[in-house]
Amino acid sequence: MTASDATGPGGGIAVLLAEDEESFVDALVVGLGREGFVVTVARDGIEALERFDATPFDLVLLDVMLPKMSGLDVCRTIRTRSNVPIIMVTARSTEIDTVVGLEVGADDYVSKPYRMRELVSRMRAVLRRVPRDPGHTGEVPRVTPGSAPVLAAVPDTVVTVGDVRLDPERHECTVRGREVPLPLKEFELLHQLLLNAGRVMTRDSLIDRVWGSDYVGDTKTLDVHIKRLRGRIEEDPSRPQLITTIRGLGYRFETPRGR
Repeated sequence: MTASDATGPGGGIAVLLAEDEESFVDALVVGLGREGFVVTVARDGIEALERFDATPFDLVLLDVMLPKMSGLDVCRTIRTRSNVPIIMVTARSTEIDTVVGLEVGADDYVSKPYRMRELVSRMRAVLRRVPRDPGHTGEVPRVTPGSAPVLAAVPDTVVTVGDVRLDPERHECTVRGREVPLPLKEFELLHQLLLNAGRVMTRDSLIDRVWGSDYVGDTKTLDVHIKRLRGRIEEDPSRPQLITTIRGLGYRFETPRGR
């Protein structure tokens, strides 16, 4: 297998690996190849964007510390063009690194050193959350900007609770009469909360419904998205009235009567 081809003869899953440490590159190309992934390598941030623009990819593995252009900036740029799944790889596991990575649009993160089995599990988990397209050459399509996958097994009808209105079919959110753009995961999270307004949604339940039952990360991802969502829809995010925390359990979207 060559690392320069984005799709293999068997229509494998095309992965863009942006990594400058040769020891990790060699191990990932071999290890992921055995799992059915076809890996294209970029060794700096500029090359990563060039390769991404030249070829459709199903998933991006993006190291935070890249030469020429940081992984965070690469992630931010890709998000202006595509909703392709992105997993950030960092040698530092501090909370601020995680938060920043998720805020610029990453779907998940993994810290070095990591086990190949854990990485592959996370890759397959984010890939399963992308709608399948039978016409795609690989197993999972690249999602173009503006195309918002709708939650599986969730009604597409408009949901309105108090001053918040959500239209899943149009991917539109209106709060107090003002349209509020929401990234995909925040939109899905709000959709679940609205559908269950007035009821406590446990943290595990929200993670299962939004990130999938096979998600192997921690609940920090959920907390970051809740914080971002509050910042967009609450009048005073520091004193949330719409999405409240139920200590020890999870979150609840308050109905007008409960506000």
